[in-house]
Amino acid sequence: MIAPTRIVALTGAGISADSGVSTFRDRDGVWSKYDWREVATAEGFAANPALVHAFYNARRAGVAAARPNAAHEALARLEAQFSNRLTLVTQNVDDLHERAGSRRVIHMHGELQKARCTACLSVHPWPHDLAVETPCPACGRDRVLRPDVVWFGEFPMFMDEIAAAISQADLFVAIGTSGSVYPAAGFVAEASAQGIPTIELNLEPSENAFAFANARYGRASEIVPLWVDEILGKAR
Repeated sequence: MIAPTRIVALTGAGISADSGVSTFRDRDGVWSKYDWREVATAEGFAANPALVHAFYNARRAGVAAARPNAAHEALARLEAQFSNRLTLVTQNVDDLHERAGSRRVIHMHGELQKARCTACLSVHPWPHDLAVETPCPACGRDRVLRPDVVWFGEFPMFMDEIAAAISQADLFVAIGTSGSVYPAAGFVAEASAQGIPTIELNLEPSENAFAFANARYGRASEIVPLWVDEILGKAR
């Protein structure tokens, strides 16, 4: 493989699983314990905001207790070497990429450590608990703050930026993704249609594994560092 010069890396829940962060669609994942309609939709939030806040407060605490693993650290190392030639897109709402050292992360599904006001639309860093009564720091109203995450039925963020990055890439890699959540699951088709090489790094074949030209399987904390070493070796 010729050394790539511009890479788009898409990461999903599988990259954070080795840090102890629960995945969603696995047999013991988050949605086996909670009804997503109640805790991850605008309708659920309108019906029972206290329940939604409790769910995300627990997730926020869980992520705070987790630590980046070798896969996160390897991608930070790749970014440091590739400078602005790596576009790191994540479906994850945790901040493990940032804590590993990545500085240019596109959170297409939002960020758990941020709160958004539904009244004035301001967004604020929020590492601690949210409650129904918590006032918005910008407009002062209560009962208006929500986690700044993308819920079911809502459109992902930064789609134009992601499409532009894919169109300019010469390698697309998906890491730890289920291949079942769109539009992210469609990125590999976009890349392939433009003749861009694709590779899947996953614990096991994803639902859209057939769409990738190449694949490597194993724990993210093991296979991602090896892949990054290979890429950096070819780039030297």
